[in-house]
Amino acid sequence: MTLRINEIELLSPAKTVEIGREAILHGADAVYIGGPSFGARHNASNEISDIAKLVEFAHRYHARIFVTLNTILHDSELEPAQKLIGQFYDAGVDALIVQDMGVMELDIPPIQIHASTQCDIRTPAKAHFLGASGFSQLVLARELTIAQIKAIKAQTNTPLEYFVHGALCVAYSGQCYISHAKDGRSANRGDCSQACRLPYTLTDSEGRVVAYDKHLLSMKDNDQSANLEALLDAGIQSLKIEGRYKDMGYVKNITAHYRLLLDEILERRPEFYRASSGRTQIAFTPNVDKTFHRGHTDYFANGRLDNIGAFDSPKFVGLHIGYVTRLGPDWFELETNEDLANGDGLNYMHKREVVGVHANTVEKKQTNENGTIWRVYPNEKMAEFASLKVGMSVQRNRDQQWEMALTKKSSDRKVGLWMTLSDNEHGLVLSLSDADGVTSSASVAIKLEAAQQAEKVDASLRENLAKLGASMFYLEQLNVHLSQPWFVPTSVINALRRDAVSAHEQMRVHAWQRPLRAEAEEPPVAYPETTLTYLANVYNQKASQFYKKHGVQLIAAAYEAHQEAGEVPVMITKHCLRFSFNLCPKQAKGVTGVQGQVKAEPMTLINGDEKITLRFDCKPCEMHVMGTMKPHILKSPPPSTVLSPVVFHKSRPTK
Repeated sequence: MTLRINEIELLSPAKTVEIGREAILHGADAVYIGGPSFGARHNASNEISDIAKLVEFAHRYHARIFVTLNTILHDSELEPAQKLIGQFYDAGVDALIVQDMGVMELDIPPIQIHASTQCDIRTPAKAHFLGASGFSQLVLARELTIAQIKAIKAQTNTPLEYFVHGALCVAYSGQCYISHAKDGRSANRGDCSQACRLPYTLTDSEGRVVAYDKHLLSMKDNDQSANLEALLDAGIQSLKIEGRYKDMGYVKNITAHYRLLLDEILERRPEFYRASSGRTQIAFTPNVDKTFHRGHTDYFANGRLDNIGAFDSPKFVGLHIGYVTRLGPDWFELETNEDLANGDGLNYMHKREVVGVHANTVEKKQTNENGTIWRVYPNEKMAEFASLKVGMSVQRNRDQQWEMALTKKSSDRKVGLWMTLSDNEHGLVLSLSDADGVTSSASVAIKLEAAQQAEKVDASLRENLAKLGASMFYLEQLNVHLSQPWFVPTSVINALRRDAVSAHEQMRVHAWQRPLRAEAEEPPVAYPETTLTYLANVYNQKASQFYKKHGVQLIAAAYEAHQEAGEVPVMITKHCLRFSFNLCPKQAKGVTGVQGQVKAEPMTLINGDEKITLRFDCKPCEMHVMGTMKPHILKSPPPSTVLSPVVFHKSRPTK
């Protein structure tokens, strides 16, 4: 089934099947993972046979598995994609996350289709259209405010999904072509070169330096911890964690963090309920600062802020732990209130660069009223840290003890079970049921004999039946309904329990009803606009066919399909550097002097020999990074048929 009203889903990423299993055990109601191809993450692919195993594991908890198929497709790739979708369906996958509208025109099984964040869903009209066109879940743009989400929800009954944690693309997702413009590596094809994480110098129209050698397009990481309840009230049902490249520790930690926050809300707000089964028991205290992040921001959820950028470094700097007090020939000492461990990752800032120090060994030297002095022996020679000075601040971005703890069993998830033991003329029957209404039974043929110590029978049977151990169940209630106290060997009752539990696990898998794809309305609903530019990412004839069916009259080919064209926005972003440096005309309204004379004029980003023009569209409050469409040698052949001519507008490009 699809998400029902007020059913809340925590959706976690998985680079591998093993990470996916741990995400479920740490509280995920659903997991998204890449398949063998077309998954927009080249180094996060998985074989279908492995995904099938994850599906079976997830369905034991009535959790869902989504597979990403969110690249735009060449015409030559449509047939392989169609075949792959059939294989996903046969593997039991619950839904596909899709960007390319051509998928909607393929002959595929009735698997759910979710609209990827790359579909750039920012308006009620777009959300309504996609829901009415057969999409079963919509991943909204990260840039939306809570008020805008509420407005979208008012116009659609389709479940809404929203990123609550992880790395942020500076551009509207699906609206960034800077990587392809630079070197032919398309983000929409899963091969982004992350030009947004490079250092740039920002100059104004007269060449004056506004910011020097900063990572001006690099955002802090998304963290909506404080906004979860407001997001639920606005209509978000699926809370998504970013991170299909992230390691096991990150997924365990962040999934557990949001599971605990959500459980607290669900406990207070009974109108909301969990989308999957079981009770999650976390064996550690989650801490979002302990795993990779570039700082925290809730981005635009509560309106525009001036501190959303990670301008100093795109790396994980970690937490400040102390200051350098002494330097030695092969060591340095620092004063801290934290415990250090061999293998810790430390760092400090030198000018604009993060200098990493891997602590080979550490020694606790002495404690005073300000903290403890630790001597650190780096893996590298101290000569490599000539820039390290007494008094410098030191951060830790790898807590060895923390990370080692997460390599061990750190969570468990169990489903409540009601058990009833009864007898009949053939022997014993153990009947099981759970909170999802799944029932099963197992029996053993045995000649029943009256017990000599009748008073001990009940207690002995209960003790052995309650030993659920490493199974996925915990005991809610046990009833023993026997016609009289029977002697039952311990080995027999234990075997009956094991058989019954194993059978019930399989019954839960078989009882899972895979959600059906939403039905598209007939006749087809009209797309909100009749003209599409390259920003619609139409890269094959099936996608063109989809839009024409919905009333679009003029369709431009995707950016990646062009061999050469004029200057166009290669990145469209809500992040505005004029605003970040207090040069926004809206900020300067009513201000006298130079700032009060600010106009929306071009600025320039400089990285080495490359100069990038910035233009500002103040009405929608957007920054456009300009570039030229130029020829590249594509890694795959271009579309085999010609689409409509590319259309460029002097006004704001059509979304």
